[in-house]
Amino acid sequence: MTGRPLIGVSTYLEAGARWGVWELDAALLPAGYPRLVQRAGGLAAMLPPDAPDHAAATVSRLDGLVIAGGPDVDPSRYGAERDARCGPPARERDAWELALIEAALAARVPLLGICRGMQLLNVALGGTLVQHLDGHAEVVGVFGRHAVKPVPGTLYAGVVPEETSVPTYHHQSVDRLGTGLVASAHAVDGTVEAVELPGEHWVLGVQWHPEMGEDVRVMRALVEAAG
Repeated sequence: MTGRPLIGVSTYLEAGARWGVWELDAALLPAGYPRLVQRAGGLAAMLPPDAPDHAAATVSRLDGLVIAGGPDVDPSRYGAERDARCGPPARERDAWELALIEAALAARVPLLGICRGMQLLNVALGGTLVQHLDGHAEVVGVFGRHAVKPVPGTLYAGVVPEETSVPTYHHQSVDRLGTGLVASAHAVDGTVEAVELPGEHWVLGVQWHPEMGEDVRVMRALVEAAG
């Protein structure tokens, strides 16, 4: 392959978004995501929600896939009753992004899940989530930071071998790991901060938001695997 790898990034789909003189439904993606892909050497393509049966054809045109952060996963997706502190469902995103994950796993396309994306990866493989977690989103609408320690011998540790401070904003986390997944990083409080599928297929999920920081190593590793 020549040129920069094409990295698809899933997006929000929001009603009544406002910019300039407009207030319209919009497919949205914080600019940090495409900028991080670009800084890591890839070409970024936005993937707004679509019919799930189009996921395989979409993934077939990509070199790598990123499932972006966003709203809470619908608890019905992992067989749980809704906690009162769980956010409103985004069923269209859930269906589309789960289909993208399944297509990427089937086609062995390199896959990175970020925050919600890591949680969806876990759910796609039969895992469950903690619906509310204190201490990882201290101020509404403001990213915090905390330390993340890699598990030696994992894919993630090979990319980022040392303990690092990462940008974070989430109130849910992985509970029971999905089939085949292993934890590859933890926060000081024991929260699972990264998961991966061991083997030759590059699959990693991180609970934090690398697009809000300066460290490009995780995204660069995805882009290199995609190339």
